[in-house]
Amino acid sequence: MARKAEKSGNNGATLGFEEKLWQAADKLRSNMDAAEYKHVVLGLIFLKYISDAFEEQHAKLDSERSQGADPEDPDEYRAKNIFWVPKEARWSRLKADAKQPTIGRIVDDAMVAIERDNPSLKGVLPKDYARPGLDKQRLGQLIDLVSNIGLGDKESRSKDILGRVYEYFLSQFASAEGKKGGQFYTPSRVVRVLVEMLAPYKGRVYDPCCGSGGMFVSSEKFIEAHSGKLGDISIYGQESNYTTWRLAKMNLAIRGIDAQIFHGDTFHNDRLPDLKADYVLANPPFNDSDWRGELLREDKRWVYGVPPTGNANFAWVQHFLHHLAPTGIAGFVLANGSMSSNQSGEGEIRKAIIEADLVDCMVALPGQLFYSTQIPVCLWFLTRNKKNSRFRDRRGETLFIDARKMGTMIDRVHRELTDEDIAKIADTYHAWRGDKGAGKYEDVPGFCKVAKAEDIRKHAHVLTPGRYIGAEAQEDDGEPFEDKMKRLTAQLREQMAEGRKLDAAIAANLRELKFWEDAP
Repeated sequence: MARKAEKSGNNGATLGFEEKLWQAADKLRSNMDAAEYKHVVLGLIFLKYISDAFEEQHAKLDSERSQGADPEDPDEYRAKNIFWVPKEARWSRLKADAKQPTIGRIVDDAMVAIERDNPSLKGVLPKDYARPGLDKQRLGQLIDLVSNIGLGDKESRSKDILGRVYEYFLSQFASAEGKKGGQFYTPSRVVRVLVEMLAPYKGRVYDPCCGSGGMFVSSEKFIEAHSGKLGDISIYGQESNYTTWRLAKMNLAIRGIDAQIFHGDTFHNDRLPDLKADYVLANPPFNDSDWRGELLREDKRWVYGVPPTGNANFAWVQHFLHHLAPTGIAGFVLANGSMSSNQSGEGEIRKAIIEADLVDCMVALPGQLFYSTQIPVCLWFLTRNKKNSRFRDRRGETLFIDARKMGTMIDRVHRELTDEDIAKIADTYHAWRGDKGAGKYEDVPGFCKVAKAEDIRKHAHVLTPGRYIGAEAQEDDGEPFEDKMKRLTAQLREQMAEGRKLDAAIAANLRELKFWEDAP
């Protein structure tokens, strides 16, 4: 049995079996493109998971034959929310035939059979393992590798082993693919900030650009961690990229999360037109210029102004608002430009949203958090009603949080927010909005500040937190100013003298080498 992953400090870096499994799988990739290999690996992991869960239930039913149980009755599995796996698709067969040259076709047939007998998976699973470009020897080795880890049995499920493997692999593929991979994956730590701040305990959760489904997974984890009931939230989503939609369906299926996830373009084919969500969680494509906005100039969603055709940012913002319930709250990621841009009418739309008193909180995040971009991003939190029974009356107020100095570098190009960072941001928001037991809120120079509507007007409706928060307070070291100046001046003299000595030594060395001539 694979051991539980260890953590390095609190920055979320995984040092356990997930990393070792990834390294082994990545070696088998050879020259295959990461975007292509992603589906090969994740498809096999999914198949191993459902097969493990099936085999465990199969053994249980087999032992209960005397009580009338039938281990070959699909309904016995569906009643326990376990996928039925027909004989030709069971992992034991794949493992036995892993060295056969026909293994690609065998895996494809297994995927077809599972989709045939489980309608919820129709069109979801990858079925191109038999293609000539996929090395069948390496495919067999990959099957052997995945065979060595239990993914779907009861003990593994209780530790979320498969979930951790799947999430880790998603993040690694996003990193390997760079900008392209980042389109389907939002770093788990950014997702956690959104979820911890919104605290979706009960109601409808909606993500109209759900990628691989990370927002939903994190929402369920939040409820579990706070001893809530998983059935208290209903999950709805949509994803325009068919391949990514498949990833999301698998990601949710392996965790047993019941969700309505639709494939289609959210702007032009909204599959949930009547949905009013209690929570919107989203990371829409940054500054999307190819959203075909010219076809939607009269759309009913543009209550606060028609968004520019060259940038979808405020089309997304208004789509989120359109789908919010009367007491709903939206939390989403946008590029920093959304806080201050005045191009193509964006400033007027932002002004209208602010004047409608919909902006609850703005969070500036550090750069280098995403695989898809190195630019810094921000979090928006919008609410339909700042005066409701759940929280205190916040009408005419907006909370600004500057988290740009937070996080720790996990490698040369990527930063992660720590558990402490996430808790500090979320706790500040909860204290300000008046969550029960959240404590008292106070402005902290350099970190957080509550601004009134008139303050935002004075700043021309710009929402950049740095405009409002001010400089971080400096600690007084207790040294009198006159003494400090004398000390620093003496230190400067010493350093200048040392500098002159070094200059002279360098000049002498260059004279000796005949590279330096003194001026006449």
